[in-house]
Amino acid sequence: MSLIEKTAAELLALQASGQATAAQIADAFLASIQAREPKVRAFMLVNEADVRKQAEAIDAKRKSGVKLGKLAGVPVAVKDVLCTQGMRTTCSSKMLEHFVPPYDAHVVERLRAEDAIILGKTNMDEFAMGSSTENSAYQKTTNPWDTTRIPGGSSGGSAACVAACEAPVSLGTDTGGSIRQPAALCGIVGVKPTYGRVSRYGLIAFASSLDQVGPFTHDVTDAALMMEVISGHDKRDATCVDAPVPEYTKTLNTPVSGLRIGIPKEFFDDGLDPEVGAIVEASLKQYEAMGAKRVPISLPNGSKLAVAVYYIVATAECSSNLARFDGMHYGHRTKQKADLIATYSKSRGEGFGKEVQRRIMLGTYALSSGFASKYYLKASKVRRVIKNEFDAAFEQCDVILGPTSPTPAFKFGEKTDNPLAMYLSDIYTISCNLAGIAGMSIPCGFTKANLPVGLQLLSPAFDEDRMFRIARMYEAATQWHTRRAVV
Repeated sequence: MSLIEKTAAELLALQASGQATAAQIADAFLASIQAREPKVRAFMLVNEADVRKQAEAIDAKRKSGVKLGKLAGVPVAVKDVLCTQGMRTTCSSKMLEHFVPPYDAHVVERLRAEDAIILGKTNMDEFAMGSSTENSAYQKTTNPWDTTRIPGGSSGGSAACVAACEAPVSLGTDTGGSIRQPAALCGIVGVKPTYGRVSRYGLIAFASSLDQVGPFTHDVTDAALMMEVISGHDKRDATCVDAPVPEYTKTLNTPVSGLRIGIPKEFFDDGLDPEVGAIVEASLKQYEAMGAKRVPISLPNGSKLAVAVYYIVATAECSSNLARFDGMHYGHRTKQKADLIATYSKSRGEGFGKEVQRRIMLGTYALSSGFASKYYLKASKVRRVIKNEFDAAFEQCDVILGPTSPTPAFKFGEKTDNPLAMYLSDIYTISCNLAGIAGMSIPCGFTKANLPVGLQLLSPAFDEDRMFRIARMYEAATQWHTRRAVV
């Protein structure tokens, strides 16, 4: 197995034993990017000179005997919605085409503090609004397993670069499934942390009460390691919880005894692709073979109402958050001469793509006078009902399992003319964000067409430690996580 196919943990071990240097690892991934990017198109920006400079600095620290961080010499790709000091951050939008942040997002600070190498910025659906990465203003990222198909979204670039072995790990964001869904479609691990576990400081907001930053990795061990690095209290984010961060990697290989798996009947309805359903069922049987017990549960509101609630709450918050891009302070400003109001209108019309405009209009309507109580307030109340539903379910089980996505990766253009069909791609993931709980997707098999399928695990808030242990139980008994796409 070449360097680019290694996990982060394996790359750390190779450096510790003297079998590889940070510079050699960086060069290997830069070569992979150069060779594979013409087909994958996962990256918005890669600064080769800076990557090599970072690697050389880490090798120098190691040689001088200075204590190194948890991710020393590990290249990490970062979704282009996270601010990086001195490095362009566009949200894959024309609105921020020339924006260079003067500071790092909190999670990027944590990566640098642990001696990770910031490899570059990855493509995404514009302002994180989409499920296929077809909404980027610049390029369409492909799925490394089949480049005629989408990688998922909105963090498609972050998922694809790991699946294509252009980076060992990456960061994405999850507002309604934007980490878990592309992780499933690309055959890798993706984690959506509990809301408040990871600081959102420096994340350019889509929906502030839903957004969370999380990792993409090849296996659960790397996911646990990444979560140790990026989690923890940050006073700059008022929603970031001041709670100890467990050493996830220390307990990872301790199986959960007497495991009770909750199986929501609503996750296995007519909308689920039969082949995906069969693969997920085989995964559940694998857990049963390890002594787990199935517990039938029901999440009627979380399944039937989640999409409707999400597209009121998320679009309303999107409308509010994106109001700052007015052509005056920063971001795109029209070159057409106009008065104040016309400048606002033209700048936003030129800077935002169609999907972003659609969601802004939906959200503005939901918040408008006479409609806010009818839509946003009512949706907020139903959101609480969904949270209570999960709380009740977790009294009966330790984890909730099911498919991450109702289908494998679909072909480009297949759903672009039908927004509702695209929105339903996240039908199994959205309720997790509304409830603020933890979730992750792990690879659990492949279709006959060699397309990856993901198994979703949902756990109570701040119970990532047990969620990782349960995921690792399955991973240790299977080999799906060891497969690599051939690009």
